[in-house]
Amino acid sequence: MSVAETTTTALPKPENRVWKKFRSHKSAMLGGILVTFFIAIALLAPVLPIPDPAATDWGAVRQAPSAAHWMGTDEIGRDVLSRMIWGAQASLLAGVISVGIAVAIGVPLGIVAGYFGGWIDAIISRCTEALLAAPFLILAIALAAFLGPSLTNAMIAIGISATPIFIRLTRGQVINIKVEDYVESAHAIGLPTRLILSRYILPNALPPILVQATLTIATAIIAEASLSFLGLGQQPPSPSWGSMLNTAKNFLNQAPWMALYPGISIFLVVLGFNLLGDGLRDALDPREH
Repeated sequence: MSVAETTTTALPKPENRVWKKFRSHKSAMLGGILVTFFIAIALLAPVLPIPDPAATDWGAVRQAPSAAHWMGTDEIGRDVLSRMIWGAQASLLAGVISVGIAVAIGVPLGIVAGYFGGWIDAIISRCTEALLAAPFLILAIALAAFLGPSLTNAMIAIGISATPIFIRLTRGQVINIKVEDYVESAHAIGLPTRLILSRYILPNALPPILVQATLTIATAIIAEASLSFLGLGQQPPSPSWGSMLNTAKNFLNQAPWMALYPGISIFLVVLGFNLLGDGLRDALDPREH
């Protein structure tokens, strides 16, 4: 066996190093388990043997947790467990789609601003700073109120509110990457701009964007719950953890379980995404390998 082959065999692949680092991060693995659990629950909701989340039972109004209703019932006799499971769909969907909107808008604008600079960068940066001047949740509430109360409009509002984060992050990454030797070499051999951006700039800017997206999903889930709590998100009778908390606030003394389970679920899924994001940040950091 040659020296080159020995060296190649001895060096682990980059993806193996990333997975090994992530796997050794116990809190990140816990976060991954929590996120996977809630995603599985949301996906399996249509096939799980649970009651209709909108079915009322006036003979079982605000019943405490029991064998018949594991998490109790709400103010009109609906099964809380069933509404929790179906509500996971709304909360996770809002988090993922909102961040998807932010990434789809923010990353291209950040690349354009960071790579081309000049007046294009100035315009994009000033607009970004104007949006960042408003607190994230306040901006989301204002946009959701303007668009109208619905889960779709809430996702659009949260996505637009989160876009400046990705514009600023991507711009900073591109400014650092475009002065690297391999990018300068690509310019020197005459590669077109679109190839430089797609082959060299974007792939090297993706790791921090991926980490930020994971962390922002947690923020978006809290924002969706806040909008639903205010009546600007998922509309009744469709379940959402935020709208369940909005209803439960009126019955805290008589039926505390109505608020307990949605609150715990929001806490756990947000904790899961935050732990997962922290683990990805450590695993994808080249200085850690």
